[in-house]
Amino acid sequence: MSANLTERLNKILPKITSHQFLKGKGLGNELAFYIFDYPPEEEITIRKHIQFLNDKIKKQRPPIKVLHINLFQFIIEHLKDKKILDRSFSMEQKQGGAELLKALNAPLRAERIVSLISSNFQPQKYDIVLMDGIGSVWPLVRSHSLLNNIQPIMGSIPLVVFYPGNYDGKALKLFGRIRSNNYYRAFPLVT
Repeated sequence: MSANLTERLNKILPKITSHQFLKGKGLGNELAFYIFDYPPEEEITIRKHIQFLNDKIKKQRPPIKVLHINLFQFIIEHLKDKKILDRSFSMEQKQGGAELLKALNAPLRAERIVSLISSNFQPQKYDIVLMDGIGSVWPLVRSHSLLNNIQPIMGSIPLVVFYPGNYDGKALKLFGRIRSNNYYRAFPLVT
């Protein structure tokens, strides 16, 4: 792990537990959406750090209610609940990834996932939402569609998306390679 990533990770806890962050102060009526971008090869480090954040906040700042959503795990559970996970594996083997992607388009469209997040987690009952697993669900779920559709259920609750790639404040580049042409109304969490 690079010294720069360590330094950035160390800035997260004080930032997300600050009164200014939790109340959305200084955003100029913008959405309280934040992106923490990181090198994809540091995925395990990021997962461990998210667990550290959850544990530390519960011990040091128990009034702050944190919701952690691993999007990959959530999608897998959704597919299991719909009884289509095993069929998806079989379909991919027989017909290929392109056909599987088409077949999963409806059950995994962003609007549907956001609706499920809303009903299963009720994010408005929390003080902050941490989301990871974005890279693991690509291309089934696209980050720009998810972020655009999740706005109504978040209200003023801060959302931090841990993103395996690069974010320059305007565009995301998944895995540091796949450029998105979409504009994101999110702030870099830390620099």
